Amino acid sequence: MPRPSDVQEHPRLRFLGPLLEDPNLFHLNRYSVSMAFLMGVFLAFVPVPGQMALVALVALWVRCNLPIALALVWITNPITIAPIFFFTYQLGLWLLNEPSVHMPDAITWGLINAELSKIWKPLVVGSLCAGSFFSLLSYFIIRYVWRLYVIYQWRHRQEKRAKRAAKNMH
Repeated sequence: MPRPSDVQEHPRLRFLGPLLEDPNLFHLNRYSVSMAFLMGVFLAFVPVPGQMALVALVALWVRCNLPIALALVWITNPITIAPIFFFTYQLGLWLLNEPSVHMPDAITWGLINAELSKIWKPLVVGSLCAGSFFSLLSYFIIRYVWRLYVIYQWRHRQEKRAKRAAKNMH
């Protein structure tokens, strides 16, 4: 993870000034990590340009871990974007009970622009639903696993103390 000072002193980010001083933006705690998953995974599914800038602004607003949120937006990367958005488009068609748009063998920019008016609604609906589902799922999984880990650590410390106390009594 980048050092907070590197981010705070970056020439393009200086205008954010005091906003970058919140420790939750770089610390690993249950709130900052789970919220980073909630925001990062959700925005990864939103079909808009500038996802990284958007998630950075949201991370600053909700005070979650900035590097994790930025990394999670890359769920939709040049390799995964086509299958993910095809899935969300199909989900949107199913949710809206609409027929699929027939796509010819050769896809051109002209065809995409002409068909965009037909595919945008199912794509957006499916993307928002899938993003909501997977972001909430990841949020609650992170919270639950974090809690299990804290309980494990607490019990482990108790066992160590009990062993030390028993050893000191002998």
